[in-house]
Amino acid sequence: MPQTVRDVMTTRPITLPVDATIVMAAKMMRDQGIGDILVTKEDGTLCGLVTDRDIVIRAIAEARDASMTPVGALCSSDLVTVTPEQDVADVVALMRSNAIRRIPVVDRDGAQPVGIVTLGDMALERDPRSVLSDISAAPPNA
Repeated sequence: MPQTVRDVMTTRPITLPVDATIVMAAKMMRDQGIGDILVTKEDGTLCGLVTDRDIVIRAIAEARDASMTPVGALCSSDLVTVTPEQDVADVVALMRSNAIRRIPVVDRDGAQPVGIVTLGDMALERDPRSVLSDISAAPPNA
């Protein structure tokens, strides 16, 4: 029986509102030991994804004021998403065809974030003995 996204996704993803500052996002990433945060509108619908790389490339390298710049100004907003019911093979195909490492999981209406699937999640699922699986399972650096 094919596995579904629900079987491999990280549930209860970390989210921040679109007007949260870059500093807030960076602190959240540090405190949670993660490299991405889903960005939501006031009503909780998904509107973007911000990564630690986005903060470095789109904010720090451009000398933006991290305490004033909202995550909405630098997050990726043209997102590829999946639902919990989709087949894991769909996720692999989407990651390959779009050259992405993270895919938000949304409810059936396609609006509310319910999880996230990362390349690391897929590595752990596909081959728990792989080097990428070992790296993905390791605790974050302090």
